[in-house]
Amino acid sequence: MTTNETVFSFEQKIGFTFKKKDTLKQALTHSSYSNEKRYDKLKNNERLEFLGDAVLELVSSEFIFGEHKEMQEGELTRLRASMVCEPTLALCAREIKLGDYLLLGKGEDATGGRDRDSILSDALEAVIGAIFLDGGFTSAKEFIHKYILNDIEHKKLFYDSKTILQEVIQGESKETLGYELVSEEGPDHNKKFTVVAKVGTEELATGIGRTKKAAEQNAAYKALLKLKESGRMN
Repeated sequence: MTTNETVFSFEQKIGFTFKKKDTLKQALTHSSYSNEKRYDKLKNNERLEFLGDAVLELVSSEFIFGEHKEMQEGELTRLRASMVCEPTLALCAREIKLGDYLLLGKGEDATGGRDRDSILSDALEAVIGAIFLDGGFTSAKEFIHKYILNDIEHKKLFYDSKTILQEVIQGESKETLGYELVSEEGPDHNKKFTVVAKVGTEELATGIGRTKKAAEQNAAYKALLKLKESGRMN
């Protein structure tokens, strides 16, 4: 796809049409691409990411404040941090296939950049910043509610997967939950870890991630889905 086709296709995907197409193009432009093309050093999505992060924090804070009227300040802060953390935002970005639309340098693309949590989460925040600039706060808020704060129980299961799984296992078994590293592949800049979540000798699920921690979270999340399907948890 050409850059213009990429922009148009992504607009169709998210249901928002930009008045200034260059704003969306910048939100989709990773620094590796702008460096490769020898663009001005500000012609990437980093400044928009900064803006989008602030908008996301305000909207998510308002949402949590309204939804959890009995929650103390410290708990609200922790909940917000988990809801807008890198892995959760990357999950939201994958749901709209944001990685497919990113403008990446050849090297970054070749080493799996389109599926890297840090790149996806940063780009999602940049898109929020772009929508805020182009359509105002209301448009940005609508996007955040539709693509980030939607299906919150499912996302909570994802971002709190290790903690929730630990609580489930403690409630039904005297065995200890553990995570076993099965394999570690690839060069340092593009690692792939495979981990198995286990209770005693029972293998609950296998997870894959670019870090050991991410692989453990993925394994815990898959284990929770299996436990829900089997009726072992509500």
